[in-house]
Amino acid sequence: MLLIQNLSLENETVFIRCDFNVPLDDYGNILDDRRIRETLPTIHYCLDQGCKIILASHLGRPKGKIDLRYSLLPVAKRLSRILNHEIIFSKDVIGKETQSKVSKLKNGEILLLENLRFNPGESENDQDFAQKLAKLADFYINDAFGVSHRAHASVEAITHFFDKEHKGAGFLLQKEINFFHDVLQKPPHPFTLVVGGSKVSTKLEALKHLLPEIDKMIIGGGMAFTFLKALGFEIGNSIVEDDLLDGAKEIIKEAKQYKVKLFLPVDFIIAKEIQQETKSRIVTYQDIPKEYMGVDIGPATLKLFEEAVEKAKIILWNGPMGVFEIEKFSHGSFEFARFIASLHATKIIGGGDTAEMIHHANVMKNMTFVSTGGGASLELLSGKKLPGIRALSV
Repeated sequence: MLLIQNLSLENETVFIRCDFNVPLDDYGNILDDRRIRETLPTIHYCLDQGCKIILASHLGRPKGKIDLRYSLLPVAKRLSRILNHEIIFSKDVIGKETQSKVSKLKNGEILLLENLRFNPGESENDQDFAQKLAKLADFYINDAFGVSHRAHASVEAITHFFDKEHKGAGFLLQKEINFFHDVLQKPPHPFTLVVGGSKVSTKLEALKHLLPEIDKMIIGGGMAFTFLKALGFEIGNSIVEDDLLDGAKEIIKEAKQYKVKLFLPVDFIIAKEIQQETKSRIVTYQDIPKEYMGVDIGPATLKLFEEAVEKAKIILWNGPMGVFEIEKFSHGSFEFARFIASLHATKIIGGGDTAEMIHHANVMKNMTFVSTGGGASLELLSGKKLPGIRALSV
């Protein structure tokens, strides 16, 4: 890859694509600022070079429209506090306010643009939008691993307007790619893969790609119900991807071929609704009533999964075990996270919801590596070349 440390940035204007897609509460307060902090090495490096810095990111899914629930203003305030440095904020992306503030930027000053996804051109990878972003700066840096699997304007299209001497990967992007590359070249064994979350569709290719490398695979969360239904079990009103039943059957078949031990939940916490005040109970995987849905793994499953990972030398985990956002249904995810945190193993956590869950379980510091990109890490593990990384390839 083209790297930031090989570019002549001194006193230049630098556009840094960051991933400030942080979780917010209903009042706009940042619940976890790890993604902001992870970009600090790249920002500090540019400050040391005397650069004029333009930061850009998305937050949430405003669907190409201005929606102030997804404003990056809270990020500007938090970043200013962390850096102890003024952050100039622009209320638009490529409009007159941004152009005016860019023209007045001085060396060592930082400008943060409003949410890129307020403009429909971002998600559409629009060339015209990308060109207008590119005109704001002399150099382009991608430090947003979490969106590098997206062919979006600020990730892919923008790179076509900079030559090889004027674009590169920031330190966070380098760290993420190097870690996954180095660890998975010759992983130690036993190697246990833990997957959860709601959807099989986002993980199917990664599962297929990793099967020859792993010894055990644990499937929890909502995606477990697609596998259970594929095996012929009644899953009640639980989440399921019917179009992926054949894909689940294929994974089960290939796991046997590669002699990978597959673990599925044996009991669940079930409820009629995903709400804190909803009544819930524990049932076996064979006894889920039609009007109920699984919302967390049960105590027997937790014990089974703990025994399955206990002797692993490397654990790769992507996807929570239940609806951890609701306190009542967080026990399985949190307790499993705390157990894994206690093990003497290489513990790699896929980003997104898994990282947020690890943060809430208060075991972040006990993990070997916590990625900032859920979907990006999965696609990288699937053997795919990510658009944002391919765009910076030499």
